[in-house]
Amino acid sequence: MPQVLSHRQLSDIAATFGTPVYIYHAERITEQYNLLKDAFRNVDTTFFYACKALTNINILKHIKSIGCNVDCSSVNEVQLALMAGFPPEKILYTSNNISFAEIETAKELGVHINIDSLSNLEKFGKKYGHSYPIGIRLRPNIMAGGNLKISTGHDKSKFGIPLEDINKVLGLMKDTNLNIRTLHIHTGSEIKDVEVFAKGIEVLFGLVHHFPDLKVIDLGGGLKVPYMPGEMGTDIRALGAKVAEEFIGFEKSTGRKLEIWFEPGKFMVSEAGYLVTSVNVIKQSGDIRFAGVDSGLNHLIRPMFYGAYHHIENISNSDGKMLTYNVVGNICETDTFADNRLISEIREGDYLVFYNAGAYGMEMASNYNSRFKPAEVLVKNNTSVLIRRRETLQDILHTQILAAD
Repeated sequence: MPQVLSHRQLSDIAATFGTPVYIYHAERITEQYNLLKDAFRNVDTTFFYACKALTNINILKHIKSIGCNVDCSSVNEVQLALMAGFPPEKILYTSNNISFAEIETAKELGVHINIDSLSNLEKFGKKYGHSYPIGIRLRPNIMAGGNLKISTGHDKSKFGIPLEDINKVLGLMKDTNLNIRTLHIHTGSEIKDVEVFAKGIEVLFGLVHHFPDLKVIDLGGGLKVPYMPGEMGTDIRALGAKVAEEFIGFEKSTGRKLEIWFEPGKFMVSEAGYLVTSVNVIKQSGDIRFAGVDSGLNHLIRPMFYGAYHHIENISNSDGKMLTYNVVGNICETDTFADNRLISEIREGDYLVFYNAGAYGMEMASNYNSRFKPAEVLVKNNTSVLIRRRETLQDILHTQILAAD
C-alpha cells in the first residue's frame, strides 16, 4: 500500500504551523520514483523530474538525493536546480516560446537543451554549429490528456515544431551542422492510455534514420495519477513493458540502441502533497450548505482553472454524519473547490484536507486579494520541518517602490 500521512499527523501539523498549510511527504515521493525505476528496469531509461510541478528547493534536494534527474521549463528553474546541487549533466531544459538569450544562458550553464521552434533552432545552429548537442521538441499531432487545457501534442497546440516542418529541420541541420542528439515529444497531462505513448514512439521511430547523431528518444511526461477515490492512474508496469518491447524490437531490427527519457512531474509529487485548511463559516442558502475555508483559488487554482477534482475530507470529525457541502474559498471571486460533495459533518474551526495537492498547488499560488501564500512543511522520517514560512504583509510590499508624491 502507498505511504500516506494520517489524519492525526495532518491535524498536528496544522495545529503547529497554522492553516492553510501545504504538507509534503518525502517517502511518498521516493516511493513513486522507485515504482518508475522498477517498471522500466528492462530498458535504458532516465527520469527527469519536471520541477514546474513543485520547485521548493527542499523538494529539489530530496529529488536529487534519491538519484532522479530534473527537467526545467525556464532558466530560473535551471538556476534553482543548480542551487539544489544537481550537476549540469543531470538537468534538462525544455524551452517554450522563449527568447534566444535564455537558450544561450542555458547553454553556458552546460545543461541538456530541447529547442521547440525553427527560429531558435536556426539561431542555435548558426552560433554553435555541431559543438553542442541539443534536442528538438516536435509536435506529434496526437490528441491526449485530461482536457484541452492540458493537451499539448495536438495539431493546434503552441508547443513544439510541427511534424509537417521536419524537412525544414533537416535543412537547418544540413546548413548549420546542428548536432541533434534528442527527439522529444510531450503530448499532454493525465494520459492513462499506454497506447498514446506507443503512438508517439511510432512517430519518432519513423524519423530516427534522418538523424545520425541521435542518442535519445524523450517521451516527455503526462502520466495520470488518480484523484477520485477508486480511480485508476496510468498502469506504470504495463507502460514499462510496452516501452521495453518497442525499443528492444527497434534495436534488433535497426542495430541502433537508443536511450529513453521521461519527465514525470505530477506523478512524482501529486500524491505526496496535502493542503490543510480551516473552516471559517458554515452558511446555509436554500438547500445548499456552504463550507467556507481560509484558502481560495489564490492557493489552489486547479479546480477553477482545469475543473480538477481534489478529494476532500474533514479530519477533525472523520466519523461524523455524511452531509452534502459546497466547499468554497475566501477570495472575492467564485472559488468553488467542490460542489455537492459528501463530507462528514463540518463545523466551524474544523480542518479540511485536500488530497493530491503536491503538484501545481503552491507552485501556481498568488497573492490575489493581497492574501498571503501559505506555509510549506516537509515530512521526512516522521519529522515535520518548515520549508517555507507563511508570508507577511512585508513580503507583499518588498518588491514595490513607493513613488514620490
